[in-house]
Amino acid sequence: MTQESKNEKERIKPKLQVQSNASTSADDVGSVRKSVVFLGFVAVAYVAYLVFSGQWGTFVDSLAGADYAWVGVALGCYVVYYLLGVTAYAIAVLGDPTSPLGIFDLMSVEGTGIFFSNLTPNGTGGAPAQILRLTRSGLSVGAAGALQYTRFIIYEAGEGVFAALMLIPRLGYFLDTYGNVFLVGALLFGAKVVEVTSLLLVCLLPKQVSALGDWGLKLLRRLGWIKEDRYVRWHRVVTEQVYEFSNGFKSGARNVRLMLLTLAVTMLQLGFQYALPWVVLQAFGKQADLLTCLACGSMLELLTSAIPLPGGTLGAEGGFAFLFGNMFGSALSAGYVVWRAVEYVIPVLAAVPLMGLRTRSGLSLNARLRRMRNR
Repeated sequence: MTQESKNEKERIKPKLQVQSNASTSADDVGSVRKSVVFLGFVAVAYVAYLVFSGQWGTFVDSLAGADYAWVGVALGCYVVYYLLGVTAYAIAVLGDPTSPLGIFDLMSVEGTGIFFSNLTPNGTGGAPAQILRLTRSGLSVGAAGALQYTRFIIYEAGEGVFAALMLIPRLGYFLDTYGNVFLVGALLFGAKVVEVTSLLLVCLLPKQVSALGDWGLKLLRRLGWIKEDRYVRWHRVVTEQVYEFSNGFKSGARNVRLMLLTLAVTMLQLGFQYALPWVVLQAFGKQADLLTCLACGSMLELLTSAIPLPGGTLGAEGGFAFLFGNMFGSALSAGYVVWRAVEYVIPVLAAVPLMGLRTRSGLSLNARLRRMRNR
């Protein structure tokens, strides 16, 4: 091999750097600040809309007449959603006797994901912040990436599988109720399938995907759409990130049984999240079919995640009104506020103290499990 070939190979060799994650986290903090200001404006605009549209009185009356015991049940559902997320991480950690992660570390990682995913556009800040948090618990950057990438792909796949399972029995309902507009939901589902398939291709065929990405960058450079310096930078990003993502997934996906168990836990976790509108409907004395609400909740999540704004703002409001408007009736505005508070606002606030949790004992979950078995 010539010296030039060695230099080229070294140049494209994927590298994992803690500093890149740290800088990414700093960028995410700045994005969070902007998101909080943006969401404040959205809240003010929503209140102004209720006032000027003449719905304020109905909104207040609906809130006053709600059964807040059911709101407590909704909060409990989200707590279970959170705990199942922690469980999904714990399943992977339990199989590694060398992992330094404890249960409080995993609670912090899940809380970090909730906070940064909800307050950054398209949830892009969640994974980098969680990887950084994992490294602060003693994992190497490579091990942290492997754990996080595997969890991310399983979660995305779970969303697609759940949506498919809900669409099969409720396809007739969607077509009868929403008509041709339901095609938007079908497109969103198709986009989720494409997304998961693309992620799997990146994981399983990194060399081919990297070559395809480089070909696309060269084409853009030839067309004059990107300059040389930008091409060099994006070439490095595409090459390194693709291999990092692939290596992380392959490292974390060696145990197929644990992956399938994690997928099952993730599906159950999503079920508690998608059931929240049904629980809120009970709070307002509205009767609705749970399976239908799960299907609509799944479609709502696909729509919300497709909006490139913090928390899927605008998509969440419009999607909730479209999918659940006929179920809530005059209580729609109040129902949306309660649902959004339980599903978004309160979890973000509750995640702040969770991010500071640390496991101090030094014993891994695997060691604790073996100790319990010995007892």
